[in-house]
Amino acid sequence: MGESVSARWFCYLLACADGTLYAGITTALERRLAAHNAGAGSKYTRARRPVCLLWAEACRDRSAASRREAAVKALPRALKLALVDARPARLPPLPAGAGARRRRARPHRNGNGS
Repeated sequence: MGESVSARWFCYLLACADGTLYAGITTALERRLAAHNAGAGSKYTRARRPVCLLWAEACRDRSAASRREAAVKALPRALKLALVDARPARLPPLPAGAGARRRRARPHRNGNGS
């Protein structure tokens, strides 16, 4: 079955019991939070329960939610917490490619860079 056309996607941020943050996407925030706290949400949060919802943002579709999640995950902790504190003056909207992973230059196999 395909996804419902009316499904609304969300990017969300959780606070875990050990103080870490977890970002994810869903179409149902309450159901997903309950799943995380039941140990069925994700492998990461399973060992860090209970979790609580800190922030959520509506996205137009799954693709937009996934891009926003990647961008949020790429932020340093302080900027993630700025999202939670709703300080938009200090935190501009994330650029389109903010969540893209950059490939690091690897040293050449012979070690001299040539």
